[in-house]
Amino acid sequence: MTLPFLAGYFLSYAYRTINALLGPLLAQEFTLSAAELGFLTSVYFLAFGVFQIPLGVLLDRFGPRRVNAGLLLVAAAGALLFATGTSYAMLVAGRALIGVGVSACLMASFQAWVLWYPPGRIAFMNGVAFATGALGAIAASVPLELLLRVFSWREIFQLLFVLNLVVVAVLWWVVPERAQARRGESLADSLAGVGRVLADPAFWRIGLALLCLQVAAPALLTLWMATWLRDVAGYSRAEVAQVLLAVNLALIVGYLAYGRIADTLAHQGRSAFPLFAGGIACAAVCLGILALGVTAAAPVLWMLFVGSATAASMAYSILSRRYPREMTGRVNATLNIFTFGGGFLGQWGVGLVINRWPQSAAGYDPQAYAYAFGGLWIVMVTGLLWLWSGRRLFASA
Repeated sequence: MTLPFLAGYFLSYAYRTINALLGPLLAQEFTLSAAELGFLTSVYFLAFGVFQIPLGVLLDRFGPRRVNAGLLLVAAAGALLFATGTSYAMLVAGRALIGVGVSACLMASFQAWVLWYPPGRIAFMNGVAFATGALGAIAASVPLELLLRVFSWREIFQLLFVLNLVVVAVLWWVVPERAQARRGESLADSLAGVGRVLADPAFWRIGLALLCLQVAAPALLTLWMATWLRDVAGYSRAEVAQVLLAVNLALIVGYLAYGRIADTLAHQGRSAFPLFAGGIACAAVCLGILALGVTAAAPVLWMLFVGSATAASMAYSILSRRYPREMTGRVNATLNIFTFGGGFLGQWGVGLVINRWPQSAAGYDPQAYAYAFGGLWIVMVTGLLWLWSGRRLFASA
């Protein structure tokens, strides 16, 4: 049961991060500006986020196995369209289909853990899922750079298409089904559950803080960190891939560590809220230093930034404990709107800012990154202050 869901999220994260290395190739082949490249990459987040509320209802009504397998067929179609795309519009459409298609991978995993594992293991299993996603990001770093020396980016997407179909087949024919507590719930009742989540003030404290964190973390990790390393720090493509590998290893460590600590706190009857807020604070400090243009020990700064930002994973377990098990899909999927809405706004927004400076043949103006990253830092700190002002809502586990 566990490994097929993890395989889906591995694939989802590979799709999400692949443009970090492919971006310059796509920009060159299709003559894309920074804003166009940012939108092309971020439309994944937009499509993903828009589908979250209907996804939550589908998950709670039909279960994680069938929903995940069905949507991954949409992702496969998107990968094939992207691989054969001959225009910018086709690339955007293909990436949007991929975003919708993989939108269930993480939420289906979370729901599967709730159905199959005891409550005291949920935060750690969530961490395992996030860490597996980071393995997908690792596959899109040094291994991808090595593949690009042999294959074209189109052939790599064809390979992803085949792997996608394999995961669909395993989910459909191998994964067991487990009935949920309230399969007879009407559509009106399902939507009323979404309304209950949206009426919870604790949801908005967590959700908006998560959005402000995700404006920076995935937006930079999956695209703009790589170009910053090239344009500001002066790294080659191979060196960029090596840093991406190290940063994604930090991503894995962060997810697993936060998940384990959160479970320990839950067993002790304590809230993981301070740990969540502390992770955002540490990430904000690192981003502030990077916004100032500090390139000394740049890999370490990026590892600390991304590792600290994995505190985002605790938002799901903190909120899940406030609701009945049968609402898990709707709770997590609704919260996921903030995660992917932030990724879309941040990734495209950075591109819009960078686009205001003239582009050279070598890349983007280093000064542009200071303003773009500085703006992200302001958003992160604002979200942290908003979160901390509502800390009394999270006094206990």
